[in-house]
Amino acid sequence: MSQVAEGRVRVPFAHGAVVLALGLGLGWATHSLAQASELPTFHIVAKGGRLSPERIDVPAGKRIKLTIKNEGPGPIEFENLDLRVEKVLAPGASSFVVTPPLRPGAHTFIDEFHPDTGSMQLIAK
Repeated sequence: MSQVAEGRVRVPFAHGAVVLALGLGLGWATHSLAQASELPTFHIVAKGGRLSPERIDVPAGKRIKLTIKNEGPGPIEFENLDLRVEKVLAPGASSFVVTPPLRPGAHTFIDEFHPDTGSMQLIAK
């Protein structure tokens, strides 16, 4: 409970700590979003159980941003477990993921809901 003394509102320590933590957290989230917008960005579309394009050449040793749009009638689960990247999207939804720095070579992403047809390769060079 706040106390008023000499025209000032005195906020209990716990409340102030929560406000400070939220402020720091929101600052971190804003900073992370700004960093993600500066990354090399590649666009992927999921439709009809397929991911398009099926291959993308990307820079090795760098983090990249992948935007994903689900244009299909059902949900998708875009993932690469080795890179710890996973995103579930409802029909019509769009989102993005940011990869860790990629080692040279092929990195396979799949749509977990369509594993036989929904795959794509990132080729890091």
